[in-house]
Amino acid sequence: MARGKGPEFTRFFRPIIEALKEKGGSGTTTEIIDRAIELLGLSEAEQNVELSSGGSKVRNQAQWARLYLVRGELLDSSARGVWRLTEQGAQLSPSAFDFLGLFRKVSKKFQDERKARQENDNEETIEVSNPEETTEDYRIRVLTILRGLPPDGFERLCQRLLRESGFEQVVVTGRSGDGGIDGMGILQINPFVSFNVLFQCKRYSGSVTPSQIRDFRGAMQGRADKGIILTTGTFTVEAKKEARRDGAPPIELVDGDDLVTLFENLEFGLRPRKIFDVDDKFFDEFR
Repeated sequence: MARGKGPEFTRFFRPIIEALKEKGGSGTTTEIIDRAIELLGLSEAEQNVELSSGGSKVRNQAQWARLYLVRGELLDSSARGVWRLTEQGAQLSPSAFDFLGLFRKVSKKFQDERKARQENDNEETIEVSNPEETTEDYRIRVLTILRGLPPDGFERLCQRLLRESGFEQVVVTGRSGDGGIDGMGILQINPFVSFNVLFQCKRYSGSVTPSQIRDFRGAMQGRADKGIILTTGTFTVEAKKEARRDGAPPIELVDGDDLVTLFENLEFGLRPRKIFDVDDKFFDEFR
């Protein structure tokens, strides 16, 4: 870390605030990170850089930036999946705000908390799990498992996921030389409307690019009303724009985070459990 500068993730502070202001104060994780990447002008090559764990480096940096903005009271710690400005965050001017000062202030908070924990090591304490840490742990583990599956196993798992999500006659083709098409199905909207859908499964740790979107669209031309790409990785901002391009058959994109969320909703390979926090005030009247 260069003197007078924060770590690399601090570059996301300002564009995250700017993106949230553009969205009226709140937005989903995906749309805010995508817009922040655009505001920073990050290239596709940089978006494709991976961590040793297999995740996207720039998206991981954006998540670290969010953590610091939350602890700096500029973003609230709302439900996972939605980022929201606090009243303080909504009022600040991103161009004039001292984000380096924010980084130093929050870093000191973390240091003080770490010191307090170390001082209490010899005291008898009740360990309470942090739901956010637990969430991150199991989500990373699920993605690691999915990336380790054989190609046909991942395709069959996607087939079951689509069936459980309302698709009918879902078939895995598994044929080579089929333009990357791994299967097909029918989405019945109502008794009068249905869509033929082709899907592609990518066990990636990196990012899917616009050229891969175009290749898949070319393979599905004249064969389906809609396409779906499911990946254990991510999609670059440019790939998402290509999937939504006007005048071209639409392609739905399901990235690794989306997959884990679907697994949560369907309880695929995941067993829900309750986590409790101690409410000290409840016990005050009995002390």
